[in-house]
Amino acid sequence: MSRQSPQSAQRARSAQRRHVVGVAVTEDLPVFELAVPCEVFGIDRADLADPWYELRFAAVTPGRHAARSGLTVDAPYPLETLADVDTLILPAFARAKQIEPPDELVRTVRKAHENGRRIVAICTGAYVLAAAGLLDGRRATTHWMNAFDFAQRYPAVTFDPDVLYTQDGDVFTSAGTGAAIDLCLHLVRLDHGAAVANEVARRMVVPPHRDGGQSQFANLPQRPRTPDTLAGALDWARERLDQPLTVADLARQARLSPRTFARRFRESLGTTPLQWLVGQRVRLAQELLETTDDSIERIAHRSGFGTPANLRTHFVRQTSVTPGTYRQVFHR
Repeated sequence: MSRQSPQSAQRARSAQRRHVVGVAVTEDLPVFELAVPCEVFGIDRADLADPWYELRFAAVTPGRHAARSGLTVDAPYPLETLADVDTLILPAFARAKQIEPPDELVRTVRKAHENGRRIVAICTGAYVLAAAGLLDGRRATTHWMNAFDFAQRYPAVTFDPDVLYTQDGDVFTSAGTGAAIDLCLHLVRLDHGAAVANEVARRMVVPPHRDGGQSQFANLPQRPRTPDTLAGALDWARERLDQPLTVADLARQARLSPRTFARRFRESLGTTPLQWLVGQRVRLAQELLETTDDSIERIAHRSGFGTPANLRTHFVRQTSVTPGTYRQVFHR
């Protein structure tokens, strides 16, 4: 068997076609969600994988387009060329483009999907995918602040508000901002393997994989208004989260029967008193993990969970990460 020389091997690699990543550019688009594909796919890393990606920017009207923060983006390619790239990326868009994406963009996305291309939405780029009908019946996500709005606008989408990114066939979506890094590294991992993706992450000084989902970053749901009949009882409970509390205890403070209290509680806050208590205790545990050096055992006691095991169970259920992992990320 003849052995290939290093020179011929290099020529063979150079002859391979680059994987083309195309990004849709619109006016006033957020900068970070655009910068992440530039960092991951736009820098030549042929020392890691040869050939590396080729990054292209395209717009309805080719030319310079204003992004936020006073920056401009040069998009020399016509939008329709995105239908033939290997990976089409829809970064976050300005609100007006989210809810009413340009018809040309919607048509291009549909055509790219018909052509078997990989379609990727970063943050609110999921709105354009949903408008094109590509997320119907698929699992998808977007920034947690847009979760309610997105789910209401596109009920046919299997919306997951917790995860950092989703993959459903050849369609990908990510949560907001930082999750763009997670998704783009995942794409590199799919194309070139974990070792290459890990090295890209190391050069970017980011973790190659983050634990948990975006619920660890989101505010826990809380209704802004509470009837006066309940407000006093809830304030009383918040001051005693480290103590054993029952529905009967809260009802007594509200001067209602436990049954009436539970019914009014659900009508007003959309949850049960016990679920509310768990949420408040998790919120307190988050604050203690962020701002104190207390042990996990001590925090379990102070937040009313009693034991580290009980704290871990409820904390993971609500935030998708362990108390220890949460502290590593958010302790200050």
